[in-house]
Amino acid sequence: MTRLVACDIDGTLLDGSTAIAPAVFTQIRRLSRLGVYFCPASGRQYSSLRRLFAPVAGQLSCLCENGAVVFGPGDPGPILSKTEMAREQALALCRDILALPRCEVLISGANTSYLCPKQSDVVSLMRDFVGNNVALLSAPEETPEAIVKVSAYCWDGAAAVEPLLAPRWRTQFRVAVAGQARLDFTLADKGTGIRQLCAALDVPQSDVMAFGDNYNDLPMLEAVGHPILMEGALAELLSRFSNRCSRAEHILASLPF
Repeated sequence: MTRLVACDIDGTLLDGSTAIAPAVFTQIRRLSRLGVYFCPASGRQYSSLRRLFAPVAGQLSCLCENGAVVFGPGDPGPILSKTEMAREQALALCRDILALPRCEVLISGANTSYLCPKQSDVVSLMRDFVGNNVALLSAPEETPEAIVKVSAYCWDGAAAVEPLLAPRWRTQFRVAVAGQARLDFTLADKGTGIRQLCAALDVPQSDVMAFGDNYNDLPMLEAVGHPILMEGALAELLSRFSNRCSRAEHILASLPF
């Protein structure tokens, strides 16, 4: 029986829209009454997820920053796990990103995005569109807390800079393309986060259903008993998973099973 549902956001629950469909909230409430947990699983920060899921935010566990930080239910919920990057390595990565033209660095703490903006557009994008808590720094070394994720936001697309950054840093951090414009570096991944959440909730991984659409979802999909890939995913990913759907809420409506 499914006891926990973990669901990616961008490209999965949000596919060209900026708001979660009301039908998803209806299903989250219904599943909660049946004792089934729901967990957004995203590269986004906790505050951004709580804004997206505002009608049900207090009921949710949240797997944030690609699994580097996991929060439990509550208003706000407690931190259940946090996987920190080695600070000097993370700062060196930040400097490499800043050295690339048309790339911005996003430094993630537990619930704040620290920016050293080259263009003011990135501040508005992260604060007003994505919904993050944002703080501005003049240099990465000013980051006032432990670093859990470093991201390159690439105006020309993440695929253009992955060959420039990944070969050097893949031996030290997990590297994942997260959407069209962002390349994420963490010690954790969504598989790490889902295992830590299952341990905290005492839910076997075999009783977890997970939805995803991109490479950063793979560790989570491979860790659970019921992985479901979105039909719009890349062909290489579609070849790995037989269970697919076009709308996650349609599957949620059939639970629990």
